[in-house]
Amino acid sequence: MSETIDLAEVGEVAIEALKGRFSSWPLHEPAPSASELETAFELAMRAPDHGSMKPWRFVTVQGEARAALAEILVEAARARGHEDPERYRRKQLAAPMTIVPAVRLVEGSEKVPVIEQWLAAGAAVMNLLNGLYLQGYGAIWVSGPNAFDPKVRDALGFAADEHLLGFVHVGTAEPHAKGRERPDPSGFVRAWHGPEC
Repeated sequence: MSETIDLAEVGEVAIEALKGRFSSWPLHEPAPSASELETAFELAMRAPDHGSMKPWRFVTVQGEARAALAEILVEAARARGHEDPERYRRKQLAAPMTIVPAVRLVEGSEKVPVIEQWLAAGAAVMNLLNGLYLQGYGAIWVSGPNAFDPKVRDALGFAADEHLLGFVHVGTAEPHAKGRERPDPSGFVRAWHGPEC
């Protein structure tokens, strides 16, 4: 029988930890273990999901597959006429793991418009990032032209109704790495007291 969790107590620790979350680069070995990844993906599944559409999809890339993905990214950039396609190889090989998130869209749903499906998938990625961070790993979520290139999507085995949400590079952050200063939230929040008379 599992013990009852005191959410208030655990929440305080988690909140303090998440206040320090940031996008980490560069990233080194080790990458998360299979069980740690499973935990992070369990958290991704807890994202808000209107209509229970489960629009998120994830592909993990590590080991020798990293070089294969790097080649695909370079070739796609070269085909688009990018001035430095090799930069994508360097970036791809600079982390021990890449997670490629995508959204599977159901068009024409009156109940759940496409924008809500995009938002749900984005929330799943954010939960994934938080789950990785709380387990001691660094990650950075990047986009760029390769995220919108059908050749890259197809090479990764996604369907035509699935759209990449970028690339999440994962690994261990350098010691003493820290993110940039974040703004005070008060400048981005306001109370509404009803319509003005």
